[in-house]
Amino acid sequence: MTIKIGDSIRLEPLDGSARQYQSKVLDIGDGAVHIGYPVDQTNGKTVYLLNGMQFKASVVGQDGGLYLFDTEVKGKVRVPLPMIVLSYPGEEALLRVQRRRYVRVKTNVDAAVHPLNGEFAPFATMTVDLSAGGAALVVPPAVAPLLHPRMPVELWLVLPMRSGEYHYVQTKAAVVRTVTNGQHTAKTSVEFTELDPQDRLRLIRYSFERQLEERKKE
Repeated sequence: MTIKIGDSIRLEPLDGSARQYQSKVLDIGDGAVHIGYPVDQTNGKTVYLLNGMQFKASVVGQDGGLYLFDTEVKGKVRVPLPMIVLSYPGEEALLRVQRRRYVRVKTNVDAAVHPLNGEFAPFATMTVDLSAGGAALVVPPAVAPLLHPRMPVELWLVLPMRSGEYHYVQTKAAVVRTVTNGQHTAKTSVEFTELDPQDRLRLIRYSFERQLEERKKE
């Protein structure tokens, strides 16, 4: 996928502020993308970015996929018109997120599961894998038989971000399936049903960071 002049680009600050800025690609240079001054999606005001600010950038490709990359403000130019210069790592560094199906990454993050109607005792656990649409969780074998498909639960997740920050995500979820492996291990898959849009963005960002870490290991 190649970023093209005229493409819409969205920026999410990596400082945990959960802001979203919208702009358009105006020029593409060697290792850089030039964009117009972005607009804050919350209040519609123009945003003035400082050199060194870091963002997760997303661009919708012609194939309908959402492409993500890390970027940093490198400066400003005024010719032929005022533009902000962002670093661009190149096509090989772009990560594609299926718009209809979120990328699932293998990761162990702390989690807590609570029943909505007292079907089982709340328990602390960890994920096996995670996406912006759902998760797989390690569950106590004694609890596994009590988790039925479509059962609603409340889920808490702790996301350790690359910046050193921790994001706490709370959402309602529905049990999809439970698999028991012997007497000592069981795994339950859940689908998020009432996830806040900002928390979904945090999960997308977390998945993106995990993908980058795995790519560096390779």
